[in-house]
Amino acid sequence: MTRVLVLQGPNLNLLGTREPEIYGRETLEELHAAIAGWAAESGLDVDFFQSNHEGSLIDRLHERDFDAVIVNAGGLTHTSVSLRDALLAVTRPFWEVHLSDPATREPFRQVNYLSDVAQASIVGRGRTGYELALRAIAARFADATSGGNDG
Repeated sequence: MTRVLVLQGPNLNLLGTREPEIYGRETLEELHAAIAGWAAESGLDVDFFQSNHEGSLIDRLHERDFDAVIVNAGGLTHTSVSLRDALLAVTRPFWEVHLSDPATREPFRQVNYLSDVAQASIVGRGRTGYELALRAIAARFADATSGGNDG
């Protein structure tokens, strides 16, 4: 079974209360429950990790006990070369997800250290972004196990 790590960065533990007009009223626990349901429907095994500490996120990646990653790096998206390096170093494909669209927000959010090395960046879709990432992972790994039957 394909193992997916959902890596949640700083301040995502405050979902539901932090700027709900931007991030919504759903809590991180509620979001994770929805993701777990979608993963089960897609035949994926999912594990969750959230931290407000960059080094903890990097240490979790270094465990390499997953096949793919969905990462919402929060503010680290705009600042962390180290997180980018870790995502590349573990040699697992990753999908970047953001509840809002950082490109439409403050100018400092225009910098993104992950988008050019991610399999895809899914932004501004709210919780649906995680579902889309899971579907992409399921499709990719189904193709890999079936030999990529292109017809």
